[in-house]
Amino acid sequence: MSLAQASRTMLRTAALRAAHQLLDDPPIFQDPVAVQLVPEALLREAADSMGEDNLALRTLLALRGRFAEDRLSRAAARSVSQYLMIGAGLDTFPWRQPADALNMRLFSADHPDSLAWTRAYLQERGLREPPNLVMVATDLEEGRLGEHLIGAGFDPRAATFCSALGLTQYLTRAAIQSLLAFVVSLPPGSEIVLSFVPADVDLSEEDALFVSRAVQRVAAIGEPWKTRLQASNLANQLRSLGFSDVFHLTPQAAYTRYFASRQDGLRTPGFEQMICAVV
Repeated sequence: MSLAQASRTMLRTAALRAAHQLLDDPPIFQDPVAVQLVPEALLREAADSMGEDNLALRTLLALRGRFAEDRLSRAAARSVSQYLMIGAGLDTFPWRQPADALNMRLFSADHPDSLAWTRAYLQERGLREPPNLVMVATDLEEGRLGEHLIGAGFDPRAATFCSALGLTQYLTRAAIQSLLAFVVSLPPGSEIVLSFVPADVDLSEEDALFVSRAVQRVAAIGEPWKTRLQASNLANQLRSLGFSDVFHLTPQAAYTRYFASRQDGLRTPGFEQMICAVV
């Protein structure tokens, strides 16, 4: 992963999150900081690009953030004291922390190249790191996440909420297994929320075509997808590792929870889905 690739991918994601704040009323996911984070020209480009793929991605990013932070709020209620964002990129959560997160320790773990670019970009945009945030460089393919976190002050004895959004498709199956094994080693009450790209057999024809186009786009910038997962197999993998309360946010469940009352035509994305599991 080069710094140029990291910057293109993360800035596009941030721009689409910001465009959601401006174009979709009411927003599925409130993220006012994203609007400040993106250069005006890039934000205008994202807002003006109304193609179906762009709209679908914008909706997915909003859904990912909303579901993860809904689960985080529930975890805070059961006294989870650490929040680990894995592959967070330009996630703005540390700069818009709700009251129930202010006493948490936040850890943002990312690939060294991505993290170096992220820190420089955030400083350039005037966002100083909050005192409860620690950024940790780690390559998940090396399987040393726990070691690097503990070296940065992470407490493996404390219940922790973890998110891994838009990440698993870029990892090998071995790296995913190592990540999940680390999370399940944490104390009871810990949780992970992750997104995954389902196999074609689990997708509608429309979503399968979207995935086909996405595969071509990411391969063209040198970041090919490595892993797609069947929802039933992933749920079984989580249970076999020792997780409980495994919940798959299916497109139907997402529609009922977040889209049913909307009048603007936003549809539930199925090409990337969410699952969560509690230790």
